[in-house]
Amino acid sequence: MKDSGRHLSLSCLIFLVLGGLTLLFSCASPTAPDGGRPNFIFILIDDLGWKDLGCYGSTFYETPNIDQLANEGMRFTDAYTAAPVCSPTRASLLTGKYPASLNLTDWIRGRKQWPWAKLLVPEFNQQLPLQEVTIAEALKAAGYVTASIGKWHLGKEPYYPTEQGFALNFGGTHRGSPPTYFCPYEIPTIEECSEGEYLTDRLTEEAETFIEKNQDKPFLLYLSHFAVHIPLEAKQELIAKYEAKANAEQPQNNAVYAAMIESMDESVGRMVKKLQELQIADRTVIFFTSDNGGLVYEGKRTEAVTSNEPLRAGKGHLYEGGVRVPLIVRWPGMIEPGSVSHVPVTSTDFYPTILEMADMHVDPQQTIDGVSFLSLLKQTGELKRDAIYWHYPHYSNQGGEPGGVVRQGDYKLIEFYRDGKLELYNLREDIGEKSNLAEQMPDKAAELYQMLKEWRRSVSAQMPAVNPEYDPAKADQGLTGAQRGVTP
Repeated sequence: MKDSGRHLSLSCLIFLVLGGLTLLFSCASPTAPDGGRPNFIFILIDDLGWKDLGCYGSTFYETPNIDQLANEGMRFTDAYTAAPVCSPTRASLLTGKYPASLNLTDWIRGRKQWPWAKLLVPEFNQQLPLQEVTIAEALKAAGYVTASIGKWHLGKEPYYPTEQGFALNFGGTHRGSPPTYFCPYEIPTIEECSEGEYLTDRLTEEAETFIEKNQDKPFLLYLSHFAVHIPLEAKQELIAKYEAKANAEQPQNNAVYAAMIESMDESVGRMVKKLQELQIADRTVIFFTSDNGGLVYEGKRTEAVTSNEPLRAGKGHLYEGGVRVPLIVRWPGMIEPGSVSHVPVTSTDFYPTILEMADMHVDPQQTIDGVSFLSLLKQTGELKRDAIYWHYPHYSNQGGEPGGVVRQGDYKLIEFYRDGKLELYNLREDIGEKSNLAEQMPDKAAELYQMLKEWRRSVSAQMPAVNPEYDPAKADQGLTGAQRGVTP
C-alpha cells in the first residue's frame, strides 16, 4: 500500500491528528454555497469527439441531458487533453502533471515498434507510479469518500484505483476497452451481471448506489465510462432509431456510435436526477469531458466512426481533432448558467482546480504542471499561463506520428520528430489547420519552436531515436492519407 500520508501538507496532518478540531483552518475548509464542502462527480467519456454533442454543433447525435448540463454550467470551446490517446490523459488529470513529466506518454501497453519505422519510440511507464499523488488521495486525506467506477487503464495490479486513493473500484482493470458492452462483460472487477444488461447502464447504477450511500458525506466520484470506445455495440432499438435518421451525406452518420452516445447521455441525466432527488445537487460539482479526440479511423479500418469536422484528423493525432474535446462544468450557485469560455485549458488543470474548489492547496513538496481555472468558472479573473504543451513520441494506431506541440494564444506549432518538419497555425482564423504559416511567419515559428524545446528539457521528455532498420519503401504501408491525417 502506498504511504500517501507522507505527501500531506502540515495542515492536513494537523487535521488528522486532532480529529477535525482544526477544521476551520485545515486544508478542507468549506466553499460550497450551503457552507459545506462540495462533492465532485468527474464524468470521463472514452473517445468522445469535440463535435459529438448537440451543444457543440452535432445535428445527428442526440444529447439532451448533456446539452442541459451545459445550459446550467460553463461550456469550454478550447479544452484539450494532455495526449491524443487515453492513458496519458487519464494519468495527467489525476495528478496534474504532463504525460512527459510522468514518463507515461502512450496508451498502456502501447503499440509494438514498427520494424520499418524511421524512429525507435522510447519506453514509458506501464502504470501510474504509486509515488504520484492523485486527486483521490488528496481529497481522501481531507475526509472525502472516493470511488472509481468504470475504466482505469493505468496499470495492472497492484496499480489499481484502490492503491491510488480510491476506496472503491468497480470495473477498473489494466484493459482499455471491454470485450463487449453486453453481459457477460468478462471484466474481473465486475463479478455479476444480468442477462442483456448494458455496460453503460450498469456503471450508472453503481454510481447511483455510491451517491445514495454517501449523500451525507463529501465525496469524489470518478465515473469513467468505457463508452464510446470500440467495439461499437449498442441497444438494438436505439440503433434502429439512428439508422432511420442517418444520411450518407452527413459527416456524422454511424448509427451504432450514435446509439452508444445516447446511452451515455442517459447516464448523465440519471446522475443529475439522482442528485436532485437527494437534494444535494447544489453542493455537487460535475465535470464532463473526454480523454482524447473522436476516433475517425483505427489502423486499416476504412469506415469512419465519427467526424470531428471542422477540426482536422482525430484520435491518435496531434491536430485539433485528436486533442480538442468537450468540457462542461456545472456548479449551481457558483457558475453562471449558460456561460462559455474560449480560454484554452488542459487535463493537467483539473487537479489544482478541484483542490481550489475544496479550499485546499497543493502540497509545497509536490510539483504539478497544471493551473487552476476556477477564476474562469467564476468569471473573476484570467488564467495565468503562457502556453500549453504536448509531447507524443509514438506512432498511434490511428496513423499519428511522433511529435510535439505548443499552443500560445491563437498560435499552435507542431514539430514532427521524424523529419523535423514544423507546422504553424492560427487557430482563431484557421481552426481546421489547413494553412501552414511556418514559412510565412518564420520568426513566430522559431519563437514557439524554442519554447517547445526548452519545455521538453524542463520536463526531461524522452525523445525517440533513429531506427537503424528504417525502410522508407514501407514507411507508409497500409495507411491512407486520411488515416495519417495529412489531408487537411
